[in-house]
Amino acid sequence: MIAFNIIRQGWVLLLFFGLSAAAQIDPLPRSTPEKEGVPAQAIMDFIQAAGKSKTEFHSFMFVRHGKVIAEGWWNPYASNLKHTLYSTSKSFTAAAVGLALTEKKLKLTDKVISFFPPEELPNPVPPFLAELTVKDALIMSDGQDPDPTHQVVGTGDWAKTFMATPILNKPGAKFLYNSTGTYMLSAVVQKVTGQTVLDYLRPRLFDPLGITGEDWETSPQGVSTGGWGLRLKTEDMAKFGLLYLQGGRWKGKQILPREWVKEATTAKILQNPGIPSPSDNDGDWVQGYCYQMWRCRHNGVRADGAFGQFIIMLPDQDAVVAITAETPDMQDEINLVWQYLLPPMVNWSLKDDADADGKLKQLLASLALPPRKGAATGADFNINGKTYTLQTNEKRMTAIGFRLQDDNSWQVTVKGDSAEYSFPFGDGKWLRTSTTRLGPNLLYGAQHHFVGMPAVMTAGSYHWKDENTLELVLRYIESPHTETMTCHFDGQAVSIDDESSFDYGKKKVAISGTMQ
Repeated sequence: MIAFNIIRQGWVLLLFFGLSAAAQIDPLPRSTPEKEGVPAQAIMDFIQAAGKSKTEFHSFMFVRHGKVIAEGWWNPYASNLKHTLYSTSKSFTAAAVGLALTEKKLKLTDKVISFFPPEELPNPVPPFLAELTVKDALIMSDGQDPDPTHQVVGTGDWAKTFMATPILNKPGAKFLYNSTGTYMLSAVVQKVTGQTVLDYLRPRLFDPLGITGEDWETSPQGVSTGGWGLRLKTEDMAKFGLLYLQGGRWKGKQILPREWVKEATTAKILQNPGIPSPSDNDGDWVQGYCYQMWRCRHNGVRADGAFGQFIIMLPDQDAVVAITAETPDMQDEINLVWQYLLPPMVNWSLKDDADADGKLKQLLASLALPPRKGAATGADFNINGKTYTLQTNEKRMTAIGFRLQDDNSWQVTVKGDSAEYSFPFGDGKWLRTSTTRLGPNLLYGAQHHFVGMPAVMTAGSYHWKDENTLELVLRYIESPHTETMTCHFDGQAVSIDDESSFDYGKKKVAISGTMQ
């Protein structure tokens, strides 16, 4: 695996001036903060505040005047790894719509039903469904209420189920977030181009920007999921933001039409009609919705994904901030940008500050999410070489086995319904591997979830909470999420509390088993 060649145990992965550029075929230019009008101390203040916030940061990249002035990854996350973008994917689907529009393959006024055969439509077609246009879907005004996403993706034919879901409000009249509305846009692009959105974007967007290794989940019909499921590296996110900041132009070539970029980033509908003229005091989720992007305060625009995946574009400051993270409070996360990175930006170069730049590099190089450690050991209870048969559970785990390695790490084998998965867990360190086991995800219950996708990288560590309780922390480091298995051993029995990080301690799956 490439990751294993690059990552060595004990390395802290921050890439400030040279190493991260090597992970990109066509890296963005690098500069120092002061040359681009930002004091290094302000970025240090941001990093320190991030560490004390509600948000678990995984990476960030700060671009000013087209140059990267700071970048970091919290070990075990790394620059060469992709990260699940959740709804930030929507902005890329919109870009595909814009390109198809430019190529005259569709129009914003086209009716969504016009792209699908009669057998996929309700009979008769309800009036509101007949009215639904491409533009209505772009601005999240499909008219369904509530958002039918979880209902739709649990079926075998998402487009057919979407169109069978009642539309209660006139399309175009009311904002309501709808991820399967974006899926319909992806399906429309595939209908008119004969390619998935992923394949359609590769020569038109990803290749020109030097983005490689991208992947995107698909539906049972082989359609890119559109509203979620895209995975990119942090620098890829920053490039996309910079492309829009530059009016769709990249290295002298117009990648996206300037008119489309302007339209796509202009508010088209208010999330809260009760605030007809939102101000900077009204928060970042009521500033207006564009074409699968959000307006935000300070005249900003952002691509926005669950748990804090952000591409924040600030045209007044000629700046882009890309962040991957896991947070229970996305507003709190974005507030850190407004509080620490926005105010100190000036439109002239500052005096060189080698001392501050050096301290910033050191701080960035120390970024890490350290494994938890416990004072206790499991010396009084021998589980080495033992396997436990598990009772039926919603995690679909049927057995779990433990084997102690010479380096004091544990090799833990989890058996599922149809496959067996093995993970190393380090003692006070992260040990990496790749797996096809599905990790925690908001769309875990979707039909076809992760089918055909490549193995994902994980990082595991363990500690003994007491002499009979072993905590296994498994980070899915190409996603925002972590799985924690707390195993309590009692004679021939084991009880496991399995929890996903995005439940924030509010939900644990209790699993019990007996030694084979």
